Amino acid sequence: MLSLLCTTILSLTLASSVYSEVTSTPSPVKIYASLGSNVTLPCRLYHTSGIMSFGNVGIRVKWSKVSEDDSLEEDVMVSMGFHKKSYGSFRGRVFLQEADSEDASLMITDISADDMGKYRCEIINGMDDNIVEITLEMQGSEGLNGKGVVFPYHPRLGRYNLNFHDAEQACLDQDAVVASFDQLYEAWKDGLDWCNAGWLDDGTVQYPIRSPREPCGGSDAGAGLRNYGVRDKSMSRYDVFCFTSANEGQFYWLVQPDRLTYDEAVQACLDDDAEIAKVSHMYAAWKLQGYDRCDAGWLADGSVRYPISRPRKNCSPTEAAVRFVGFPDKKQKLYGVYCYKTQQ
Repeated sequence: MLSLLCTTILSLTLASSVYSEVTSTPSPVKIYASLGSNVTLPCRLYHTSGIMSFGNVGIRVKWSKVSEDDSLEEDVMVSMGFHKKSYGSFRGRVFLQEADSEDASLMITDISADDMGKYRCEIINGMDDNIVEITLEMQGSEGLNGKGVVFPYHPRLGRYNLNFHDAEQACLDQDAVVASFDQLYEAWKDGLDWCNAGWLDDGTVQYPIRSPREPCGGSDAGAGLRNYGVRDKSMSRYDVFCFTSANEGQFYWLVQPDRLTYDEAVQACLDDDAEIAKVSHMYAAWKLQGYDRCDAGWLADGSVRYPISRPRKNCSPTEAAVRFVGFPDKKQKLYGVYCYKTQQ
């Protein structure tokens, strides 16, 4: 009886070693990337015996992008043997690195704000179904550190018109993401003072005050982040604080003999092999590169702004800032244009 029991235990142990050859790398993992750059999301197949290759028919690799609560899943890439297929906005931009027979890492080119989020690498090999989760965040998300900038934003409709979901889209439209508390705190330490409350990525609504004053929480309140707490993401409406990384391309004022309407401004940038710049491009150039120009110009969202790094009379006499003129009639021929040219 004892001999039979030992034989059974040995058999179960051997079987377990056979079906546990493949394990995933630890998760979750965070990877940082700047806009327009390329990034590799790590995922490896580990085994203890035998030779396995992603070229073999038996091993399937699936990459997907999932929502934070795992309720939505978007296919990114599927690989089965030598057959590989990418999907949607990732088509033609994603590749398996395949540095060796165990490498299922995903290479993403030309990173955009839409690419930020949580990814899942699933390796299927016979009885095993191993999963690695990687979060892709914008470069500088761990703190400004000269690599990113927080900026307040509201749309043409005016202040306090964004629920949380609209706020997320508003930042994405500007090649940015909703800022975190840590990012806003770092921006406040770096001098950001703003009296309008905005969404942060944790669903709270806050605003940074460096100089306490009556309209902004009271003159007796100390400097810091004013916190409205967690708000209803669908019903509550505020502005938003966005975060963007350093520009990978060139932000510039387009020299033109005449002032332009909005449509003419868009076309003028296109004629210069560029695109009309976004608000995030201006903030990044101003904050991270010291860009300074006293000319008001159109931006992609239909707003008119100009960046001042050297305060002076008639431009921004008291502080360095991105000056906001407003959302004028797009048919007015009163302004120039700022363009943005991606790296070739």
